[in-house]
Amino acid sequence: MFKKNIKIGNRYVGEDHPCFIVAEISGNHNGDYNRAVEIIHAAHEAGADAIKLQTYTADTITIDCDKPWFMTPGDGLWAGRTLHNLYEEAYTPWEWHEGLMNEAKKLGMEAFSSPFDPTSVDYLENLNVPAYKIASFEINDIPLIRKIAALHKPIIFATGIAYEEDIRLALDTCKEEGNDQVVLLKCVSAYPTPYNLVNLRMIPTLAKEFDCIVGLSDHTPGSVIPTGSVPFGVKMIEKHLTLDRSAGGVDDAFSMEPSEFTEMVKNVRIIEEALGSSEYKLTDKQVKERGLSRSLFVVKDVKAGEEFTPENVRSIRPGNGMHTRHYEEVLGRKASKDIEKGTPLSWDLVE
Repeated sequence: MFKKNIKIGNRYVGEDHPCFIVAEISGNHNGDYNRAVEIIHAAHEAGADAIKLQTYTADTITIDCDKPWFMTPGDGLWAGRTLHNLYEEAYTPWEWHEGLMNEAKKLGMEAFSSPFDPTSVDYLENLNVPAYKIASFEINDIPLIRKIAALHKPIIFATGIAYEEDIRLALDTCKEEGNDQVVLLKCVSAYPTPYNLVNLRMIPTLAKEFDCIVGLSDHTPGSVIPTGSVPFGVKMIEKHLTLDRSAGGVDDAFSMEPSEFTEMVKNVRIIEEALGSSEYKLTDKQVKERGLSRSLFVVKDVKAGEEFTPENVRSIRPGNGMHTRHYEEVLGRKASKDIEKGTPLSWDLVE
């Protein structure tokens, strides 16, 4: 069993807390440190709880080779490149990490990263990161997961390319190392992700099947999907953030611009507030508004002894009179005294 509430830095993630929103910087800095700082400030202004980096070099994540299996797929965003060439462009220089993380901390956000090999874990530990993210394509790297799990810090798993047995093996590895601080992110490894592949209904399945906190790592255009995931129980949302989607960076094309990220955070918070309780219970305002509901009123002057008829008794607003269910019961009975038009009907007025 995994914890249902965990702490990342100074913030909590889990069932008793608002959704934890992460801005993924990835390679959207386009090789410019100052641009990375600008993205961090944009994330803060948009309302993000944390920023996330990626810690690798081209040589720690792959090798420089142009054999077919080291080429990116022919129909993807990065088609026709070697993995090594792609990662050379996309990586975040390790010497930037401390400065960028400190910048986020100064703004009151948390900062962590996705390591891609043991040396990057060691490097991040020297920076005392509060959590680790396991990228989707690393969920089957059991030695890497074991090394991180043994640190007893929260581990966030993207599940984009994972079979159920991959997830189970990764989580069993965490359990073996005594680490019960896990978040599973529903994810589709398509960039950008078509809406029809998202499958939000899987989110409660993940939560039930693996008994842990769940979230969403989203690559769809816009904020509809992350906002719509909130009622399904996500407690973490991760989205790529860039300053300008047309800037030509490796991940810019499927990333959010600051105004979009701001709108997403706003809408997530609105949905969280609107979810309320599953208990059927009227709010104080609704109880007050019931006073304007229907009830039985005398709508014409009635003399004592006169019969109540559809012409002098009606169901109308407001709700000060007798309940409308007594309408048929009242018709044909007589008034106990003179009654003025506009008087709420009550039993003491009925003989």
